[in-house]
Amino acid sequence: MYNAFFGFTQNPFNMSPDPAFLFRSAQHEEALANLIYGVQSRKGFIVLTGEVGTGKTTMLECLRDFLYAQQIAFASLFNSRLTVEQFFEMLSYDLDLRCNRLSKTEVLLALNSMLLERTSAGRTTVLIVDEAHNLAWDVLEEIRLLGNLENRKGKLLQIILAGQQELDRKLEAPEFRQLKQRIALRCVLRSFLPEETLAYVNSRMARAGLKDQQVISPELMEEIHLRSQGIPRLINAICDNLLLTSFAMETRTATLEMLDEVTSDMRLEYPGNRPFRTEETYPGAVLRPSHARIQAD
Repeated sequence: MYNAFFGFTQNPFNMSPDPAFLFRSAQHEEALANLIYGVQSRKGFIVLTGEVGTGKTTMLECLRDFLYAQQIAFASLFNSRLTVEQFFEMLSYDLDLRCNRLSKTEVLLALNSMLLERTSAGRTTVLIVDEAHNLAWDVLEEIRLLGNLENRKGKLLQIILAGQQELDRKLEAPEFRQLKQRIALRCVLRSFLPEETLAYVNSRMARAGLKDQQVISPELMEEIHLRSQGIPRLINAICDNLLLTSFAMETRTATLEMLDEVTSDMRLEYPGNRPFRTEETYPGAVLRPSHARIQAD
């Protein structure tokens, strides 16, 4: 909506995980390198964790692009709330196994045959599970058992589990100790440091066609970092709304007042900010027309 006004060729703060906008911070470079290394070296289990919105799905999209380019077969499960039967059915569909996909036994036999055939030809196969922190115990146990498929040269199936920090805590539970021992590589994504937030915003705006942007000042960027707490997804949402507000006010310079309005409408809570309140929470409260929050008395 505001692209032409600012001179963008595309939306710089799209919320979808687009590898074309990957910000190659040190931690993201390391995470992607570990994922690729783990697959190529047939390490077996690889775990990618991080707080909500830190870029895990974008890392997986980059990995998928690499797998496509290398013609490496992979299955990618994006819905982790599955029964055991649904898990094997989706796995067989993604890998195009020629079998009765409703039979766990037939799926396992077809999978083992395919993996042996591909391995003998010097090729590997990958299973990617996003939102793995939601996996039920019995499904996670089936995935662990798939990790037992191996030969003398390494694992036949490379398994990548990506999820929120709850996945790390789940793997520490006594019932998951066998799986924990099999994890060869761990990658963790954290929120940005202030200088990374500045570089991230400038990088996305430059990629969208606006180099050396003057719309968001470094001082305002510091405030954006504080209010987003360095979470890339929140940074995107704040900046997108900030540019939209600037466009609506017909100015190419964002201000602190605009940021106040944006973060108020988004109901963000951050260090130094008073908790969000609603009329439902505090009966009789009068909300200011231009904001979705009232200040405490």
